[in-house]
Amino acid sequence: MILAAVGVAGGLIPYVGVSQIIIHLLTGARSDMRFYLMWCGISGAGLILKTICMNWSTALSHEATFSVIAEVRTKLARKLARIPMGYVLETPSGGFKNIIVEKADSLETPLAHVLPEMTSNLLIPFGIIIYMFILDWRMALISLITLPLGFIFYMMMMRDYAEKYAGVMKAGKHMSATMVEYINGIEVIKAFNQSAKSYAKFTDSVKENVNVVLDWIRSTQVYSDISQGVWPAVLVGVLPVGCLFYMDGSLGGGEFITIAILSLGISAPILSAMMYTDDIAKIGAVVREVGQVLDLPELNRPKENKKLVNRDIVLEHVCFSYGQEEVLSDVNLEIEKGSITAFVGPSGGGKSTIAKLIASFWDVSAGRIMLGGADVRDIPLKQIMDEIAYVSQDNYLFNDTIRNNIRMGKPSATDEEVEAAAKASGCHDFIMKLEHGYETAAGGAGGHLSGGERQRIAIARAMLKDADIIIFDEATAYTDPENEAVIQAAVSKLIHGKTLIVIAHRLSTITDSDKIVVIENGRVLAEGTHELLLKDCKLYRRMFAAHMEVRDAYAADIEGRDILA
Repeated sequence: MILAAVGVAGGLIPYVGVSQIIIHLLTGARSDMRFYLMWCGISGAGLILKTICMNWSTALSHEATFSVIAEVRTKLARKLARIPMGYVLETPSGGFKNIIVEKADSLETPLAHVLPEMTSNLLIPFGIIIYMFILDWRMALISLITLPLGFIFYMMMMRDYAEKYAGVMKAGKHMSATMVEYINGIEVIKAFNQSAKSYAKFTDSVKENVNVVLDWIRSTQVYSDISQGVWPAVLVGVLPVGCLFYMDGSLGGGEFITIAILSLGISAPILSAMMYTDDIAKIGAVVREVGQVLDLPELNRPKENKKLVNRDIVLEHVCFSYGQEEVLSDVNLEIEKGSITAFVGPSGGGKSTIAKLIASFWDVSAGRIMLGGADVRDIPLKQIMDEIAYVSQDNYLFNDTIRNNIRMGKPSATDEEVEAAAKASGCHDFIMKLEHGYETAAGGAGGHLSGGERQRIAIARAMLKDADIIIFDEATAYTDPENEAVIQAAVSKLIHGKTLIVIAHRLSTITDSDKIVVIENGRVLAEGTHELLLKDCKLYRRMFAAHMEVRDAYAADIEGRDILA
């Protein structure tokens, strides 16, 4: 701002130089070249000073702006890692993308340009007006008449600005989220012959965004046009009144011409400054949106590691709700260190929710979860993440090599350790068949691989982590029975001495578990060994029978195809 102010001062020097030259010419001193050259030199120096200072000011403001934007994005990313997973899952990815990318980018113009450029645009007319008052206070006042008139219409244009801009932002955010959803679901849309035009949710969001913006423009267009027309019309008052003052001898010719020239320099900078008011308003709206994310309640955990006496997991009267919907109710459960525990039950019963609560993706609504004798809420998140390896059915692979995706389980792992984990999880063979083997790029979200391949790489990553507690949340959902058998055999070797929690629909794969917990409607219905549950739990017996019927039908179908072949 200091540089901008100095630049403004340099920018005013040419105006003074022009007025001095005009006055000197009107006095008849046309042969005094030294005088004219001096003021030309001074005016040129003023322009150079203005250029240097304004460019320097703008460079500094841009450097600061991009530093701020980078910090905003970094803070948002760090915040997402600390807030409950529920909020992340419930918010469309397009919403986060809109805030972290588009909204953060929209700060560039107001932050980088408003301070230096608006400062100069407001100081220039201010300096001109002061100089005009020095020349003739009456003409200075007349030159200002159009400013309040223009402001009246401008204020009419700005009525309900915050409300209307909030509506535009809401529509834009909805369109962005829908667009991301459309792109992510393009395979399904094509499979069912749905084009962008026929995909109503997408087209409706685009039309809504267009209509909101157009309605706002239509409501302000007339006032905007009038204000833009009134502000520059300073000569409408300056010329006739100036002529009258000149004719009655109260205004000199040099002063008249100088004021007429200077008056033309008042409105343009003000109009330029007004163009930034929209951007200034954006700052408030964007800051509110960013602030809403940064102010979200975090999983409140201590920083100092907690000493754990063992790795037993105990759930005591655990309740959990998504908003107003209760998902778990009075869940009591003990999982001993080194044991294999399987969660089974109908879909939506709360199996995955219990697993995610153990992994501290959420905090319980009531009750408590104990790990190693300590409430998980008293254990730092990093310590819990070190203790637990979590593998879900929807694992994410980064657009990096297969090797680096597996190595994320243990960044310090050697290539040999990575490949050993891959062999143990049954994915080494298919990796070696890829074009570049372990150096093959997985693609965005692992898009270059099949669902089963992504699943096995995620399991290898978890195995490489070598955590004491392993949670498989339907981790073999995308694998065929043959590969599932390979994975099960590999996992049985890798989990020696570790605690394994498995969520599975294929009940035949968990019959050897130390404990099977049947969960229905957010409650523990029964628990025990496979044999005990077959005897005492009607739901488990029915589920197991249905699973075996499907498995036998699949086996018969495969056998029939082999005979025909």
